[in-house]
Parts: sequence; C-alpha cells; structure tokens
Amino acid sequence: MERSISTSRIYDGRVVKLRVDKVILEDGQPATREVVEHRGAAAIVPLLTDNQVVLVRQYRYPIGLELLEIPAGTLEINETPYQCAMRELTEETGFACKELTKILECYIAPGYSTEKIHFYLAKELTISSAHPDEDERIKVEIITLPAVLEKIRKGEICDAKTICAIFRALDYVQV
Repeated sequence: MERSISTSRIYDGRVVKLRVDKVILEDGQPATREVVEHRGAAAIVPLLTDNQVVLVRQYRYPIGLELLEIPAGTLEINETPYQCAMRELTEETGFACKELTKILECYIAPGYSTEKIHFYLAKELTISSAHPDEDERIKVEIITLPAVLEKIRKGEICDAKTICAIFRALDYVQV
C-alpha cells in the first residue's frame, strides 16, 4: 500500500482535475504519482428490437480522429450513473428507453485516473429528440450487432469503452 505525504493541485478544469502526489511505497521509498481526477461517466449500449445498435460518430480532438462509439458522458455533480445514462442516451441519440440495465462498471485507466464508467444496456427504445451539448457534433448511426462486432474485429471501432460494452452486452442478447 502506498501512503500519500503531500498533494499539489495542478489544474481544476470543467471535466478533469490534475494533482501530483508524493507518496511513500511499502518499502519506504518515495515516489511521485500524477492523478487525473474525474467524476465518472455512464455509457449505454442502445439496442433496437432487431439487434441493431444505436451508435454515435464524433470527432475526438485529443486523438485527431472521428470515432464510432456507444453514447456516453460524464456524470454531472450529484447525478447518479443511472440518471446520467438516461440523459446521455436522449441527448446524443434522440432515443429514450423503457428498460435500462446495468451490465458493468470499471475503471478506465487506474494507473493515472480515478474515472469509473458505468455501463448500461438500453432496450425498448422510443424516438425522442436529440439535443447534444453545445460543443458536440454527433452523427447517429444504426448498425446490426454482427456488423458492430465485425467493425471491432477490423479495428474500425477502436474505442475501449465501446469494445468493452459491446462484448459485455453479448451476455444479455441473442445474436
């Protein structure tokens, strides 16, 4: 177990905070840990009745690429993962759901980040209206589950949260 001996706050942003901690390792040696603090997120596998998945395509500035992903978003302050999933599903896709089942939660990069994503499977979708955030440019794509799996195998879907969620969702659906 590592023990913190000091913390320096480097950055407080809208989405993340960055701190640098000085720690003492179990054997008494000092070390430095850079930590990205994140409130967490919810991600959704929206599944239509004919095993079609509702995905979103959006440009991701940090990597300079447009990615095909499941809808997801950061938890607002005092928002539960369930509430976030319901909100993000409608905001990004224009669909609402009657059935939302939690299928997984995991840390994305625990070596440097506190972010935990809560994954849900959304069924019984109904058309609503999309209203993405002001700074989001999202295109909705509806693709069969077998086609999504093929895109993963070919590397056309390379977003870790999407890959993780799709493979976990397979335990809940008939393909």
